[in-house]
Amino acid sequence: MISPLVAPGTREAHVDWPLWIAAFGLMLVGVAFIYSATGDTDAAANLPWWRYRAIGHLFAFIFGLGAVFVLCLVDYGRLARWSLVAYWLSIVLLVGVFLVGVSRNGAKRWIDFGPIQFQPSEFAKLAFLFALANFLSRPPEELRLPGNFVKALGMALLPFALILKEPDLGSSLVFMPTALVMMFVAGVPRAMLGKFLAGTGIIAALILFDVLFAPPNWKFIKLEEYQRRRLMVYFNVDFAPSGATPDQARQARLLQRDTAMNVDQAMISIGSGGLTGKGWRLGTQHSLGFLPRLGAHNDFIFSVIAEEKGFLGSVTVLVLYGVVLFTGIRIAGEARDRLGRLLATGVVTLLFSHIFVNIGMNIRLMPVTGIPLPLLSAGGTSVLCSLVAIGILQNIHLYRRHY
Repeated sequence: MISPLVAPGTREAHVDWPLWIAAFGLMLVGVAFIYSATGDTDAAANLPWWRYRAIGHLFAFIFGLGAVFVLCLVDYGRLARWSLVAYWLSIVLLVGVFLVGVSRNGAKRWIDFGPIQFQPSEFAKLAFLFALANFLSRPPEELRLPGNFVKALGMALLPFALILKEPDLGSSLVFMPTALVMMFVAGVPRAMLGKFLAGTGIIAALILFDVLFAPPNWKFIKLEEYQRRRLMVYFNVDFAPSGATPDQARQARLLQRDTAMNVDQAMISIGSGGLTGKGWRLGTQHSLGFLPRLGAHNDFIFSVIAEEKGFLGSVTVLVLYGVVLFTGIRIAGEARDRLGRLLATGVVTLLFSHIFVNIGMNIRLMPVTGIPLPLLSAGGTSVLCSLVAIGILQNIHLYRRHY
């Protein structure tokens, strides 16, 4: 059988080595620091070694690499023919979350399949990429029609709304920038994109006015209370209302301190790492419970890395991500058809959105929101879909000679 990593009709291998060296580096970092963040707690729970979170992360990588191998057996043009089927299947799964999903920490985001729990929002991102890229690969003159712009926007808004309702603000946020960048690259008129951005800006301004200036009983846009509090922390708004009694002010500021605890401790973790860090498995912020036990290996894994490996470790992670992203941009530029170029653009934008929001949250550049760091955060579905996204780039690179 011909290897999927050898260009059809030749004996020349077409593995994009910079892409995969960076990806493997991130995989190793992820396993090492998930073990650092959870090894003691897993052992304390008397779990067998194969149930450690780090081992589960490693298994997810192995399964993901197998999925990439299978993905590369078929070129992306043929896969795109099934994109609408995958898209609507993802929508059915997102609706199924509300009907048969399981809840964790107040959010219903998973479907239980016995030994594993599946997060449909991660699959929805990949299905959305293929479906939108396939839709936008039509002739440029058709993209000037307002109806097609509305359809493309609707393809992003539907999963966005369903995932936001779970609630999962972090995962929902990545759909809109990904869609807008793909539409821009496809040649959708800038006037249409500008009007949508203006409307989005007005909604964002109303939300900020609501949070920062409106009286407590005057709400323009309904937000979950925890979302409102996170925005207040981000903008350093005093939780104590004007005219509050001393006891009310004290209670409000205690609530403010508790709400800001995670991001404050993440900043302390990053700052305390210094240049070279405290050493692997020697971090105190997560081992002593200052970083949240349920988040140190997920949303705040970057803080764990920064504390234990310092500035140099943080820069290494950023360089590895940079190699993946810039390789993806190169692959988009080398693609010989619109579908390949749009798919690669979507993958790069999706990965960048995850990286920017997650690391920005850790360094207080962005408000706190739950979103995984690709290949580093624990979570089998996230790891699998991140690897498949990188596999899509490999697929485009491999089969670009066909078009």
